[in-house]
Amino acid sequence: MTSMTYGRRSANRYLNDGLETATPATLLVMLYDRLVLDLERAEQAQRSGDRETAHKNLVHAQDIVLELRTSLKADAWEGGESLQALYTWLLQELPAANVGGDAERTAACRTQVVEPLAQTWRQAAEEHLRSTPATGHGVA
Repeated sequence: MTSMTYGRRSANRYLNDGLETATPATLLVMLYDRLVLDLERAEQAQRSGDRETAHKNLVHAQDIVLELRTSLKADAWEGGESLQALYTWLLQELPAANVGGDAERTAACRTQVVEPLAQTWRQAAEEHLRSTPATGHGVA
């Protein structure tokens, strides 16, 4: 085994351990962070004419939005149905931006919808962590 292979395995194990022990709020923030990154990468690729990279990132972004929509319990809180509608809208906009190679459409999804939602969820997660008493295991 090369040192490069060992390094990748160690990194993957570290990532998997982190995902397994992350709180639901932390996982949600991580998903949104990756969604923002995918949209940034797709937009840059669209602007440079790299349709393959744009496609890959937009498909991954769609997978994340689909997971967010699937895991959402829309009837559990007042804003749930509106959030579900935003996810449905994104699942229409992202493929359209992909097919059309439309960097402006991709940018609008990111800046007008995803980034504000990501910031809101990050703030909610931080507030939740501050209000949750620490356990004996050092995890809040």
